[in-house]
Amino acid sequence: MQDDVEASGATPIDCCDCGKIVKACGVIRSVAVRPVAGVPAVEADIYDGSGHVRVVWLGRRHIGGIEVGRSLSISGRLTADREQPTVFNPRYELRPRGLR
Repeated sequence: MQDDVEASGATPIDCCDCGKIVKACGVIRSVAVRPVAGVPAVEADIYDGSGHVRVVWLGRRHIGGIEVGRSLSISGRLTADREQPTVFNPRYELRPRGLR
């Protein structure tokens, strides 16, 4: 998994700095729809072999292709919402099935 992170030009999640724009890639471990401040939101946990980051898309109830086991790359500003590394409304790219 770490080889794929480096090959994609992404930074390992455990090396990303809070407050900076980051590019990360990994596998979706969980997906949930949860309201954030009364707004619907899709929330996913991404794992890259070094760590995990929570990704939240506000105003969405479903995003096609965002499913457990799917690989993707994301980019956006890393925050520490509730002391958990989080990227809100990231740009994302689904990776071909079978790639990790």
